[in-house]
Parts: sequence; C-alpha cells; structure tokens
Amino acid sequence: MASLFKQNRNTPKVDPFIDLLFNTLMGFSFLFLVALLFINPKADQAKVDKQAEYIITATWPKNLADDIDLWVRGPAGRTVSYLAKEAGWLNLERDDRGELNDTLMIDGKKIIHPINQEIITIRKRFSGEYIVNLYYYTAKSTGPVPVDIRIDRINPKYETVYRETIKLNKQDEEKTAVRFTVKEDGSVHKFNKLPLTLTPYGLDHIPALLPDAMWGKPAL
Repeated sequence: MASLFKQNRNTPKVDPFIDLLFNTLMGFSFLFLVALLFINPKADQAKVDKQAEYIITATWPKNLADDIDLWVRGPAGRTVSYLAKEAGWLNLERDDRGELNDTLMIDGKKIIHPINQEIITIRKRFSGEYIVNLYYYTAKSTGPVPVDIRIDRINPKYETVYRETIKLNKQDEEKTAVRFTVKEDGSVHKFNKLPLTLTPYGLDHIPALLPDAMWGKPAL
C-alpha cells in the first residue's frame, strides 16, 4: 500500500529562494505595523496637549447682526482677540461677526447658524490675573445688547465658576466684564470689575503689528 504522504511526481518542487523571500516580506510587513502602533500614540498625545483648562464664552441674542468682540489679557500681559487669535496659552476658538459668518454651506445647501457666540480658551493652568473685556464693534440693532459672560473650568471636573450678563449700549463701547485670579492649584478667586482698556486706540486704522506698549492702557 502506497504511503498517503508520498509526493506525487506531478507535484512541483518548492524553490527555497521563493520561500525565503516570502518570509522576508512577512517580516517587513510586521515591522511596518509595529511602527504604526508607535506613531499613533504620539498623535493622540498632541491632541491631549491642546485640551483647555478654562473656557471663556460671550453669548448675545441670536439672529442679531451686531458684532461683539471678546478680549482677554493673561498674567504675562499678552492679549488675545480677533487681532491676535493666539497669545501663548490663550486661544480665540470662535470669532463671531454677527450675521457675516452665520451662513454655512453644507452639501451645496445654505444653512443659517443664528447663534452669536465668541469663545476663548485658557489651555494651561498658569497662575495670575486674567482680564475679560467686551467691545461693541458693530451696532446694527437698536437698544442695549445683553451679553452673557461665562467662565467654565474643565479640569479636573467641569464646573461654572462665573456667570453674569453685561449690557452694551452703543458702538465702540468697551467694558471690563470681569477680572479674576487663578491660583497655583487651578482654583479661581478675587473677582472684580476694575476697568482696564485692552483695545488699542484708532481701532479702525491699526497696523498689522502692534507694539506691546499699546496693549492694556488704563481706562480714563
């Protein structure tokens, strides 16, 4: 009885070089997959670094064409606004221009986003005083515009640490909505409204780059 494992004469012989080449390709494929696994955590870590410690929000009634700007000055003396959307660990996440940027195009259709809201984030827990100002850039409606100022702490848990409604009465009006101090442990205290002008003079004719001396001029 012939052996069941006996090779048929018609079965082609396996070339050892091809077998070696196949194993080598498998090895390179495995190393490539391992490299991808080590690259992805770095990308995820970069996302974590951009998370905010605090979120400062200014919201005014929807469907208004009025343009109201949020300005925030940090302990280092740098100010973030639509003029400088990034100032160290301060970032302007949303610059709302009233009705000018309320229209979105989605799948070829025009969608109206009527919410009026500006958002600034504090990305690092840096101790010191922060100054939050509102500037009435363009007035399209009649009467005062109520602006809801809200400060939310994100880490270690989400909580609202300050909220108040400020009324802006006329175009070019600037108000200090709130000043607060962040402690080294991340908690906030010393809330006050001592006025301080954050916008430079001649707002309609400002140069592209402003000297540091023009920021934070005390209000008269």
